[in-house]
Amino acid sequence: MTTIGILGSGQVGRTLARAAVVHGYDVVISNSRGPHTLSPLIHDLGPRARAAHAHDAAASGDLVVLAFPYAPTDRLPAEALAGKVVVDTNNYMAWRDGAITAVETGAKTIHELRQEMLPNAKVVKAFTHVQHHPPTGLGPEDVPDALPGLFRLARPRGAWDRRALAVSSDYPEAVELVSALYDELGYDAVDNSPLSESWRSAPGTPMWRHHVDGQTRAQLVANLQHAVHPSRSHRSPS
Repeated sequence: MTTIGILGSGQVGRTLARAAVVHGYDVVISNSRGPHTLSPLIHDLGPRARAAHAHDAAASGDLVVLAFPYAPTDRLPAEALAGKVVVDTNNYMAWRDGAITAVETGAKTIHELRQEMLPNAKVVKAFTHVQHHPPTGLGPEDVPDALPGLFRLARPRGAWDRRALAVSSDYPEAVELVSALYDELGYDAVDNSPLSESWRSAPGTPMWRHHVDGQTRAQLVANLQHAVHPSRSHRSPS
């Protein structure tokens, strides 16, 4: 893997683009407004990055990142994504995106719905519980630590305080690829597959309480196991 395509240039897309460039990857990034609007970002990222339309970014990436929320009406470059590992960084937030009945009832996870939207791609939920923006409420004394969580929490392999990130997919090869990328960026991986189990790392679950400062691999494993499925959490006490 040498090139990462990124669809979306908000905080998630920009932060992952910076991380990829730092670690020697080429980046092709797109947004909904057109490549010309990304000139300042590309200048900042340097020669390893270029802007493109969504189809070109999808076609160019050995791995492709979807850095925007899910919507049932999304029109994605499905042909360009066919056969590729597609990282879905989205978290389901009904207050932001509107309620989706299948997710609210626990019948489907938001990432299963994305997989259905891209039946020939290998969708993997990743990078969803690490912050892609600096911590809020910083004073001048905190400026040295004013980095997005993805950078601030990274640790070398074997460090006693290394954090872990969950990864979920219906494709073992996608889990393997993303786990290797996690390791390269400074994180252990916890396989929380398949996509039907990805609700365990959704906002509001036990592991989510640690998304600001992270958690070790053992802590993440335990927190994933302690999650309560939405279909049960919505029941009234008997």
